[in-house]
Amino acid sequence: MSEQATERLVVIGGGMAAVRFVEELVARSYTGSVTVLADEQHAPYNRILLSAVLEGTHSVDAITLRSAQWFAERGVDLRLGARVLEVDRDAGEVMLVDGTRLGFERLVLATGSIPTLPPIRGLVRFDGSLHPKVHAFRSLADCRGLDEAAGAGARAVVVGGGLLGLQVARALSIRGLHTEVVEGAEHLLASQLGEPGGRVLARDLRRLGTEVYTGARAIRMTDEGVRLDTGYELSADLVVLTAGGRPSTALARRAGLMVRRGVVVDSSLRSVTDDRIHAIGDCAEHRRRVTGFVPPAWEQAVVLADVLTGGIARYDGSRSVARLRATDLEVAVLGDPERATGEIVEMTNPIAGSHRRLVVEGGVIVAAALVGDLSRVGLITQLYDRGTVLGPDEPGQLLLGEPASQPVVLPDEAEVCACAGVSAGAIRACASLADCRETTRATTGCGGCESVVRSLLPAESALAGARVGPGASPS
Repeated sequence: MSEQATERLVVIGGGMAAVRFVEELVARSYTGSVTVLADEQHAPYNRILLSAVLEGTHSVDAITLRSAQWFAERGVDLRLGARVLEVDRDAGEVMLVDGTRLGFERLVLATGSIPTLPPIRGLVRFDGSLHPKVHAFRSLADCRGLDEAAGAGARAVVVGGGLLGLQVARALSIRGLHTEVVEGAEHLLASQLGEPGGRVLARDLRRLGTEVYTGARAIRMTDEGVRLDTGYELSADLVVLTAGGRPSTALARRAGLMVRRGVVVDSSLRSVTDDRIHAIGDCAEHRRRVTGFVPPAWEQAVVLADVLTGGIARYDGSRSVARLRATDLEVAVLGDPERATGEIVEMTNPIAGSHRRLVVEGGVIVAAALVGDLSRVGLITQLYDRGTVLGPDEPGQLLLGEPASQPVVLPDEAEVCACAGVSAGAIRACASLADCRETTRATTGCGGCESVVRSLLPAESALAGARVGPGASPS
Protein backbone atom coordinates (compact mmCIF):
# COMPACT_ATOMS: atom_id res chain seq x y z
CA MET A 1 0.00 0.00 0.00
CA SER A 2 2.99 2.33 0.41
CA GLU A 3 3.47 2.43 -3.36
CA GLN A 4 -0.25 2.95 -3.88
CA ALA A 5 -0.15 6.02 -1.60
CA THR A 6 1.92 7.92 -4.19
CA GLU A 7 0.36 6.38 -7.27
CA ARG A 8 -1.03 8.88 -9.78
CA LEU A 9 -4.02 7.35 -11.52
CA VAL A 10 -5.57 9.05 -14.54
CA VAL A 11 -8.92 7.97 -16.00
CA ILE A 12 -9.64 9.05 -19.57
CA GLY A 13 -13.41 9.21 -19.99
CA GLY A 14 -16.31 10.45 -17.92
CA GLY A 15 -19.00 7.95 -18.85
CA MET A 16 -20.84 5.24 -16.97
CA ALA A 17 -17.91 2.83 -16.74
CA ALA A 18 -15.55 5.54 -15.48
CA VAL A 19 -17.97 6.74 -12.80
CA ARG A 20 -18.65 3.24 -11.52
CA PHE A 21 -14.90 2.60 -11.39
CA VAL A 22 -14.32 5.74 -9.29
CA GLU A 23 -17.21 4.83 -6.99
CA GLU A 24 -15.64 1.44 -6.39
CA LEU A 25 -12.20 2.97 -5.73
CA VAL A 26 -13.75 5.30 -3.15
CA ALA A 27 -15.62 2.42 -1.50
CA ARG A 28 -12.35 0.47 -1.26
CA SER A 29 -10.41 3.45 0.20
CA TYR A 30 -7.92 3.67 -2.64
CA THR A 31 -5.16 6.00 -1.45
CA GLY A 32 -3.59 7.10 -4.72
CA SER A 33 -4.50 10.36 -6.44
CA VAL A 34 -7.30 10.08 -9.02
CA THR A 35 -7.86 12.43 -11.96
CA VAL A 36 -10.84 11.94 -14.28
CA LEU A 37 -10.67 13.57 -17.72
CA ALA A 38 -14.21 13.97 -19.08
CA ASP A 39 -14.58 15.19 -22.64
CA GLU A 40 -17.99 16.81 -22.13
CA GLN A 41 -18.72 19.97 -20.15
CA HIS A 42 -21.59 18.41 -18.17
CA ALA A 43 -21.06 16.29 -15.06
CA PRO A 44 -21.13 12.54 -15.87
CA TYR A 45 -24.60 11.30 -16.76
CA ASN A 46 -26.45 8.12 -17.68
CA ARG A 47 -26.20 7.90 -21.45
CA ILE A 48 -28.75 5.07 -21.59
CA LEU A 49 -31.45 7.40 -20.26
CA LEU A 50 -30.92 10.16 -22.81
CA SER A 51 -33.97 8.86 -24.66
CA ALA A 52 -35.99 9.43 -21.48
CA VAL A 53 -34.80 13.06 -21.46
CA LEU A 54 -35.82 13.38 -25.11
CA GLU A 55 -39.15 11.78 -24.27
CA GLY A 56 -39.69 14.27 -21.43
CA THR A 57 -40.01 11.75 -18.58
CA HIS A 58 -36.58 12.55 -17.05
CA SER A 59 -34.75 15.81 -16.47
CA VAL A 60 -31.03 16.18 -17.09
CA ASP A 61 -30.49 16.39 -13.34
CA ALA A 62 -32.31 13.08 -12.92
CA ILE A 63 -29.83 11.26 -15.16
CA THR A 64 -26.70 12.85 -13.68
CA LEU A 65 -24.69 10.04 -12.13
CA ARG A 66 -22.49 12.06 -9.79
CA SER A 67 -22.17 15.82 -9.42
CA ALA A 68 -18.86 17.66 -9.61
CA GLN A 69 -19.25 18.31 -5.89
CA TRP A 70 -19.41 14.57 -5.18
CA PHE A 71 -16.03 14.06 -6.84
CA ALA A 72 -14.50 17.05 -5.06
CA GLU A 73 -15.71 15.91 -1.64
CA ARG A 74 -13.94 12.58 -2.16
CA GLY A 75 -10.69 14.08 -3.33
CA VAL A 76 -11.14 13.11 -6.98
CA ASP A 77 -9.96 15.68 -9.53
CA LEU A 78 -12.77 15.75 -12.11
CA ARG A 79 -11.90 17.86 -15.13
CA LEU A 80 -14.80 18.62 -17.47
CA GLY A 81 -14.22 19.59 -21.09
CA ALA A 82 -10.80 17.94 -20.89
CA ARG A 83 -10.13 16.41 -24.29
CA VAL A 84 -7.07 14.18 -24.50
CA LEU A 85 -4.81 14.56 -27.52
CA GLU A 86 -2.13 11.95 -26.88
CA VAL A 87 -0.89 9.35 -24.42
CA ASP A 88 2.90 9.43 -24.11
CA ARG A 89 3.82 6.05 -22.66
CA ASP A 90 7.55 6.73 -22.61
CA ALA A 91 7.13 9.89 -20.54
CA GLY A 92 4.20 8.47 -18.55
CA GLU A 93 2.10 11.50 -19.46
CA VAL A 94 -1.27 12.38 -20.92
CA MET A 95 -1.42 15.52 -23.08
CA LEU A 96 -4.65 17.51 -23.44
CA VAL A 97 -5.61 19.58 -26.48
CA ASP A 98 -4.91 22.77 -24.52
CA GLY A 99 -1.30 21.67 -24.00
CA THR A 100 -1.68 20.53 -20.39
CA ARG A 101 0.43 17.48 -19.54
CA LEU A 102 -0.49 15.14 -16.67
CA GLY A 103 1.83 12.48 -15.35
CA PHE A 104 0.59 9.02 -14.44
CA GLU A 105 1.83 5.82 -12.90
CA ARG A 106 -1.41 4.11 -13.89
CA LEU A 107 -3.84 4.92 -16.68
CA VAL A 108 -7.40 3.69 -17.26
CA LEU A 109 -8.97 4.05 -20.69
CA ALA A 110 -12.75 4.39 -20.44
CA THR A 111 -13.20 6.15 -23.75
CA GLY A 112 -16.40 4.35 -24.73
CA SER A 113 -17.50 4.13 -28.33
CA ILE A 114 -18.13 6.52 -31.18
CA PRO A 115 -21.05 6.45 -33.64
CA THR A 116 -20.48 5.17 -37.14
CA LEU A 117 -21.84 7.04 -40.13
CA PRO A 118 -23.81 4.90 -42.59
CA PRO A 119 -22.90 5.24 -46.29
CA ILE A 120 -25.68 7.68 -47.22
CA ARG A 121 -24.97 10.09 -50.08
CA GLY A 122 -25.42 13.69 -49.05
CA LEU A 123 -25.14 12.86 -45.35
CA VAL A 124 -21.95 14.87 -44.96
CA ARG A 125 -21.56 18.21 -46.73
CA PHE A 126 -18.39 19.45 -48.46
CA ASP A 127 -17.26 21.31 -45.33
CA GLY A 128 -17.43 18.10 -43.30
CA SER A 129 -20.61 19.02 -41.39
CA LEU A 130 -23.73 16.87 -41.30
CA HIS A 131 -26.74 17.68 -43.45
CA PRO A 132 -28.92 20.13 -41.46
CA LYS A 133 -31.72 17.57 -41.16
CA VAL A 134 -29.38 14.94 -39.71
CA HIS A 135 -28.81 14.35 -36.00
CA ALA A 136 -26.58 11.93 -34.13
CA PHE A 137 -27.78 10.68 -30.75
CA ARG A 138 -24.86 9.88 -28.52
CA SER A 139 -24.29 12.81 -26.16
CA LEU A 140 -26.27 15.26 -24.08
CA ALA A 141 -25.48 17.92 -26.69
CA ASP A 142 -26.96 15.63 -29.38
CA CYS A 143 -30.05 15.12 -27.23
CA ARG A 144 -30.53 18.86 -26.75
CA GLY A 145 -30.11 19.53 -30.45
CA LEU A 146 -32.66 16.88 -31.34
CA ASP A 147 -35.01 18.15 -28.64
CA GLU A 148 -35.00 21.61 -30.24
CA ALA A 149 -35.65 20.16 -33.70
CA ALA A 150 -38.39 17.72 -32.62
CA GLY A 151 -41.51 19.81 -32.96
CA ALA A 152 -44.85 18.03 -32.62
CA GLY A 153 -46.17 16.92 -35.98
CA ALA A 154 -42.76 16.79 -37.64
CA ARG A 155 -41.70 13.71 -39.57
CA ALA A 156 -38.70 11.76 -38.32
CA VAL A 157 -36.74 8.87 -39.82
CA VAL A 158 -34.55 6.84 -37.47
CA VAL A 159 -31.75 5.02 -39.27
CA GLY A 160 -30.95 1.90 -37.27
CA GLY A 161 -33.23 -0.69 -35.68
CA GLY A 162 -31.03 -1.61 -32.73
CA LEU A 163 -31.58 -0.86 -29.05
CA LEU A 164 -30.73 2.84 -29.33
CA GLY A 165 -32.75 3.32 -32.49
CA LEU A 166 -35.89 1.86 -30.96
CA GLN A 167 -35.48 3.95 -27.82
CA VAL A 168 -35.16 7.13 -29.88
CA ALA A 169 -38.06 6.16 -32.14
CA ARG A 170 -40.37 5.60 -29.18
CA ALA A 171 -39.30 8.88 -27.57
CA LEU A 172 -39.99 10.85 -30.75
CA SER A 173 -43.31 9.07 -31.28
CA ILE A 174 -44.40 9.93 -27.73
CA ARG A 175 -43.38 13.53 -28.44
CA GLY A 176 -45.96 13.56 -31.24
CA LEU A 177 -43.68 13.11 -34.26
CA HIS A 178 -44.58 10.85 -37.15
CA THR A 179 -41.72 8.38 -36.82
CA GLU A 180 -40.36 5.67 -39.11
CA VAL A 181 -37.51 3.22 -38.52
CA VAL A 182 -35.17 1.96 -41.25
CA GLU A 183 -33.11 -1.17 -40.54
CA GLY A 184 -30.77 -2.80 -43.05
CA ALA A 185 -31.02 -6.25 -41.47
CA GLU A 186 -34.02 -8.46 -42.16
CA HIS A 187 -35.49 -7.81 -38.69
CA LEU A 188 -35.18 -5.47 -35.72
CA LEU A 189 -32.55 -6.03 -33.02
CA ALA A 190 -30.72 -8.39 -35.34
CA SER A 191 -27.71 -8.53 -33.01
CA GLN A 192 -29.83 -9.75 -30.09
CA LEU A 193 -32.95 -11.46 -31.48
CA GLY A 194 -33.83 -14.02 -34.10
CA GLU A 195 -36.36 -13.41 -36.83
CA PRO A 196 -39.48 -14.41 -34.81
CA GLY A 197 -38.63 -12.02 -31.97
CA GLY A 198 -37.77 -9.22 -34.38
CA ARG A 199 -41.04 -9.72 -36.23
CA VAL A 200 -43.04 -9.51 -32.99
CA LEU A 201 -41.19 -6.36 -32.03
CA ALA A 202 -41.89 -4.75 -35.40
CA ARG A 203 -45.56 -5.59 -35.02
CA ASP A 204 -45.59 -4.02 -31.56
CA LEU A 205 -43.97 -0.85 -32.92
CA ARG A 206 -46.47 -0.57 -35.75
CA ARG A 207 -49.29 -1.03 -33.23
CA LEU A 208 -47.82 1.94 -31.35
CA GLY A 209 -47.86 4.07 -34.50
CA THR A 210 -44.27 3.71 -35.79
CA GLU A 211 -43.74 2.29 -39.27
CA VAL A 212 -40.81 -0.11 -39.69
CA TYR A 213 -38.81 -0.85 -42.86
CA THR A 214 -36.50 -3.85 -42.49
CA GLY A 215 -34.18 -5.26 -45.12
CA ALA A 216 -33.87 -1.70 -46.42
CA ARG A 217 -30.98 0.76 -46.36
CA ALA A 218 -31.02 4.53 -46.52
CA ILE A 219 -28.79 5.43 -49.47
CA ARG A 220 -29.33 9.14 -50.18
CA MET A 221 -30.46 12.37 -48.55
CA THR A 222 -32.95 14.23 -50.73
CA ASP A 223 -34.74 17.57 -50.51
CA GLU A 224 -37.75 15.69 -49.14
CA GLY A 225 -36.00 13.32 -46.77
CA VAL A 226 -34.36 9.93 -47.30
CA ARG A 227 -34.28 7.54 -50.25
CA LEU A 228 -34.05 3.79 -49.58
CA ASP A 229 -32.40 1.13 -51.70
CA THR A 230 -35.86 -0.39 -52.20
CA GLY A 231 -36.90 2.70 -54.19
CA TYR A 232 -39.05 4.20 -51.45
CA GLU A 233 -38.52 7.81 -50.48
CA LEU A 234 -39.43 8.77 -46.92
CA SER A 235 -40.38 12.35 -46.16
CA ALA A 236 -38.46 13.64 -43.18
CA ASP A 237 -37.98 16.90 -41.31
CA LEU A 238 -35.22 15.25 -39.32
CA VAL A 239 -33.12 12.10 -39.63
CA VAL A 240 -31.57 10.43 -36.57
CA LEU A 241 -28.52 8.21 -36.97
CA THR A 242 -28.42 5.29 -34.55
CA ALA A 243 -26.90 2.71 -36.86
CA GLY A 244 -24.24 1.47 -34.49
CA GLY A 245 -20.90 2.46 -33.06
CA ARG A 246 -17.36 1.21 -32.66
CA PRO A 247 -14.94 1.27 -29.75
CA SER A 248 -13.07 4.56 -29.40
CA THR A 249 -9.48 3.37 -29.73
CA ALA A 250 -7.64 6.19 -31.55
CA LEU A 251 -5.68 7.21 -28.44
CA ALA A 252 -4.70 3.61 -27.74
CA ARG A 253 -3.58 2.99 -31.32
CA ARG A 254 -1.46 6.13 -31.41
CA ALA A 255 0.08 5.11 -28.09
CA GLY A 256 1.15 1.80 -29.62
CA LEU A 257 -1.16 -0.42 -27.56
CA MET A 258 -2.48 -3.64 -29.05
CA VAL A 259 -5.89 -2.95 -30.56
CA ARG A 260 -8.19 -5.23 -32.53
CA ARG A 261 -11.77 -4.02 -32.35
CA GLY A 262 -11.04 -2.67 -28.87
CA VAL A 263 -8.03 -2.26 -26.60
CA VAL A 264 -6.93 -5.84 -25.91
CA VAL A 265 -6.89 -6.60 -22.17
CA ASP A 266 -6.36 -9.63 -19.95
CA SER A 267 -8.56 -10.84 -17.09
CA SER A 268 -7.21 -8.08 -14.83
CA LEU A 269 -8.30 -5.55 -17.49
CA ARG A 270 -4.65 -4.71 -18.15
CA SER A 271 -3.47 -3.88 -21.65
CA VAL A 272 -1.50 -6.83 -22.98
CA THR A 273 1.03 -4.27 -24.25
CA ASP A 274 1.60 -2.19 -21.10
CA ASP A 275 0.66 -3.36 -17.60
CA ARG A 276 0.40 0.25 -16.38
CA ILE A 277 -2.57 0.80 -18.66
CA HIS A 278 -6.06 -0.66 -18.31
CA ALA A 279 -9.26 -0.43 -20.36
CA ILE A 280 -12.89 -0.89 -19.30
CA GLY A 281 -16.28 -0.49 -20.92
CA ASP A 282 -17.04 -0.20 -24.62
CA CYS A 283 -13.42 0.45 -25.62
CA ALA A 284 -12.06 -2.77 -24.04
CA GLU A 285 -11.69 -6.10 -25.83
CA HIS A 286 -11.44 -9.23 -23.70
CA ARG A 287 -11.15 -12.68 -25.26
CA ARG A 288 -11.92 -11.16 -28.66
CA ARG A 289 -15.18 -9.67 -27.42
CA VAL A 290 -16.27 -6.08 -26.85
CA THR A 291 -19.26 -5.36 -24.65
CA GLY A 292 -21.39 -2.36 -25.62
CA PHE A 293 -23.71 -2.77 -22.61
CA VAL A 294 -23.83 -1.39 -19.08
CA PRO A 295 -23.76 -4.64 -16.99
CA PRO A 296 -20.42 -5.96 -18.29
CA ALA A 297 -18.89 -2.46 -18.21
CA TRP A 298 -19.88 -2.07 -14.56
CA GLU A 299 -18.62 -5.57 -13.81
CA GLN A 300 -15.28 -4.61 -15.34
CA ALA A 301 -15.21 -1.43 -13.24
CA VAL A 302 -15.72 -3.45 -10.05
CA VAL A 303 -13.04 -5.98 -10.98
CA LEU A 304 -10.48 -3.32 -11.87
CA ALA A 305 -11.09 -1.36 -8.67
CA ASP A 306 -10.57 -4.56 -6.71
CA VAL A 307 -7.35 -5.34 -8.58
CA LEU A 308 -5.95 -1.84 -7.99
CA THR A 309 -6.63 -2.06 -4.27
CA GLY A 310 -4.86 -5.38 -3.81
CA GLY A 311 -7.73 -7.77 -4.55
CA ILE A 312 -7.72 -10.92 -6.64
CA ALA A 313 -10.91 -10.43 -8.67
CA ARG A 314 -10.78 -11.44 -12.33
CA TYR A 315 -13.07 -10.67 -15.25
CA ASP A 316 -14.22 -13.73 -17.18
CA GLY A 317 -16.55 -11.98 -19.61
CA SER A 318 -19.23 -14.62 -19.27
CA ARG A 319 -22.15 -12.43 -18.19
CA SER A 320 -24.02 -10.54 -20.88
CA VAL A 321 -27.37 -8.86 -20.30
CA ALA A 322 -29.07 -6.44 -22.72
CA ARG A 323 -32.25 -4.56 -22.04
CA LEU A 324 -34.38 -2.29 -24.22
CA ARG A 325 -35.49 0.80 -22.32
CA ALA A 326 -38.43 2.17 -24.31
CA THR A 327 -41.95 3.03 -23.18
CA ASP A 328 -44.42 0.20 -23.96
CA LEU A 329 -41.71 -2.04 -25.43
CA GLU A 330 -40.19 -4.82 -23.31
CA VAL A 331 -37.10 -6.74 -24.40
CA ALA A 332 -34.47 -8.58 -22.35
CA VAL A 333 -31.63 -10.69 -23.76
CA LEU A 334 -29.33 -12.90 -21.68
CA GLY A 335 -26.19 -14.24 -23.30
CA ASP A 336 -26.31 -14.89 -27.05
CA PRO A 337 -29.55 -16.78 -27.75
CA GLU A 338 -28.99 -16.90 -31.53
CA ARG A 339 -25.53 -18.49 -31.38
CA ALA A 340 -25.47 -20.42 -28.11
CA THR A 341 -25.52 -24.21 -28.45
CA GLY A 342 -28.14 -26.32 -26.71
CA GLU A 343 -31.78 -27.33 -26.83
CA ILE A 344 -34.12 -24.50 -27.80
CA VAL A 345 -37.43 -23.94 -26.03
CA GLU A 346 -39.41 -21.26 -27.82
CA MET A 347 -42.85 -19.71 -27.68
CA THR A 348 -44.20 -16.93 -29.92
CA ASN A 349 -47.57 -15.19 -29.74
CA PRO A 350 -47.57 -12.30 -32.25
CA ILE A 351 -51.16 -11.40 -31.42
CA ALA A 352 -50.27 -10.80 -27.78
CA GLY A 353 -46.93 -9.27 -28.80
CA SER A 354 -44.72 -11.78 -27.03
CA HIS A 355 -41.80 -14.01 -27.95
CA ARG A 356 -39.72 -16.10 -25.57
CA ARG A 357 -36.69 -18.24 -26.32
CA LEU A 358 -34.54 -20.24 -23.92
CA VAL A 359 -31.38 -22.09 -24.89
CA VAL A 360 -30.79 -24.94 -22.43
CA GLU A 361 -27.68 -27.12 -22.30
CA GLY A 362 -27.46 -29.93 -19.77
CA GLY A 363 -30.54 -28.57 -18.03
CA VAL A 364 -28.92 -25.13 -17.56
CA ILE A 365 -30.12 -21.91 -19.21
CA VAL A 366 -27.19 -20.61 -21.28
CA ALA A 367 -29.08 -17.87 -23.13
CA ALA A 368 -32.54 -16.31 -23.32
CA ALA A 369 -34.50 -13.75 -25.32
CA LEU A 370 -37.75 -12.30 -24.01
CA VAL A 371 -40.02 -9.91 -25.92
CA GLY A 372 -43.26 -8.67 -24.40
CA ASP A 373 -44.30 -9.91 -20.96
CA LEU A 374 -41.19 -9.88 -18.75
CA SER A 375 -42.91 -11.01 -15.57
CA ARG A 376 -40.43 -13.88 -15.16
CA VAL A 377 -37.24 -12.20 -16.33
CA GLY A 378 -36.01 -11.82 -12.73
CA LEU A 379 -36.36 -15.54 -12.08
CA ILE A 380 -34.88 -16.51 -15.44
CA THR A 381 -31.91 -14.17 -14.86
CA GLN A 382 -31.35 -15.73 -11.44
CA LEU A 383 -31.38 -19.25 -12.90
CA TYR A 384 -29.08 -18.15 -15.73
CA ASP A 385 -26.55 -16.51 -13.40
CA ARG A 386 -26.48 -19.43 -10.97
CA GLY A 387 -26.35 -22.16 -13.60
CA THR A 388 -29.28 -23.91 -11.92
CA VAL A 389 -30.08 -27.34 -13.38
CA LEU A 390 -33.75 -27.43 -14.42
CA GLY A 391 -36.12 -30.35 -14.60
CA PRO A 392 -37.43 -31.44 -18.03
CA ASP A 393 -40.70 -29.50 -17.68
CA GLU A 394 -39.33 -26.34 -16.09
CA PRO A 395 -38.07 -24.49 -19.23
CA GLY A 396 -41.53 -24.68 -20.79
CA GLN A 397 -43.17 -23.54 -17.57
CA LEU A 398 -40.85 -20.55 -17.37
CA LEU A 399 -42.03 -19.39 -20.78
CA LEU A 400 -45.69 -19.39 -19.79
CA GLY A 401 -45.35 -16.17 -17.77
CA GLU A 402 -47.43 -15.35 -14.74
CA PRO A 403 -51.25 -15.49 -14.73
CA ALA A 404 -52.71 -12.00 -14.47
CA SER A 405 -54.52 -13.00 -11.27
CA GLN A 406 -51.28 -14.04 -9.55
CA PRO A 407 -48.88 -11.14 -8.93
CA VAL A 408 -45.22 -12.08 -8.77
CA VAL A 409 -43.63 -12.02 -5.32
CA LEU A 410 -39.88 -11.91 -5.80
CA PRO A 411 -37.73 -13.85 -3.31
CA ASP A 412 -34.94 -11.89 -1.64
CA GLU A 413 -32.27 -13.61 -3.71
CA ALA A 414 -33.90 -12.78 -7.07
CA GLU A 415 -31.92 -10.27 -9.13
CA VAL A 416 -33.90 -7.12 -9.84
CA CYS A 417 -31.29 -4.82 -11.37
CA ALA A 418 -29.18 -6.67 -13.91
CA CYS A 419 -26.98 -3.65 -14.61
CA ALA A 420 -25.71 -3.39 -11.02
CA GLY A 421 -26.44 -6.99 -9.97
CA VAL A 422 -28.80 -6.00 -7.13
CA SER A 423 -31.16 -8.48 -5.46
CA ALA A 424 -34.70 -7.92 -4.24
CA GLY A 425 -33.49 -8.40 -0.66
CA ALA A 426 -30.87 -5.65 -0.99
CA ILE A 427 -33.52 -3.29 -2.29
CA ARG A 428 -36.00 -4.14 0.48
CA ALA A 429 -33.27 -3.22 2.98
CA CYS A 430 -33.17 0.37 1.66
CA ALA A 431 -35.20 3.17 3.20
CA SER A 432 -36.11 5.02 0.02
CA LEU A 433 -35.50 5.20 -3.71
CA ALA A 434 -32.75 7.78 -3.18
CA ASP A 435 -31.11 5.53 -0.57
CA CYS A 436 -31.38 2.57 -2.94
CA ARG A 437 -29.73 4.48 -5.79
CA GLU A 438 -26.95 5.70 -3.56
CA THR A 439 -26.14 2.42 -1.84
CA THR A 440 -26.88 -0.20 -4.52
CA ARG A 441 -26.85 1.79 -7.82
CA ALA A 442 -30.09 0.05 -8.84
CA THR A 443 -32.11 2.06 -11.43
CA THR A 444 -29.01 4.05 -12.45
CA GLY A 445 -28.14 1.77 -15.38
CA CYS A 446 -30.72 1.15 -18.10
CA GLY A 447 -33.52 2.30 -15.79
CA GLY A 448 -35.79 -0.59 -16.73
CA CYS A 449 -36.03 -1.91 -13.18
CA GLU A 450 -37.38 1.28 -11.60
CA SER A 451 -41.03 0.17 -11.34
CA VAL A 452 -40.01 -3.06 -9.60
CA VAL A 453 -37.58 -1.27 -7.30
CA ARG A 454 -40.28 1.18 -6.27
CA SER A 455 -42.66 -1.66 -5.50
CA LEU A 456 -40.11 -3.27 -3.16
CA LEU A 457 -39.40 -0.13 -1.12
CA PRO A 458 -41.58 0.69 1.91
CA ALA A 459 -41.54 4.39 1.17
CA GLU A 460 -42.60 3.83 -2.44
CA SER A 461 -45.04 0.95 -2.12
CA ALA A 462 -48.07 3.14 -1.57
CA LEU A 463 -47.47 4.63 -5.01
CA ALA A 464 -46.13 1.64 -6.87
CA GLY A 465 -48.08 -1.20 -5.26
CA ALA A 466 -46.90 -3.51 -2.51
CA ARG A 467 -46.32 -6.44 -4.86
CA VAL A 468 -44.76 -6.77 -8.28
CA GLY A 469 -47.53 -7.33 -10.77
CA PRO A 470 -47.21 -9.12 -14.09
CA GLY A 471 -46.65 -5.86 -15.93
CA ALA A 472 -43.55 -5.02 -13.94
CA SER A 473 -40.22 -6.23 -15.10
CA PRO A 474 -36.81 -6.32 -13.48
CA SER A 475 -33.99 -5.20 -15.74
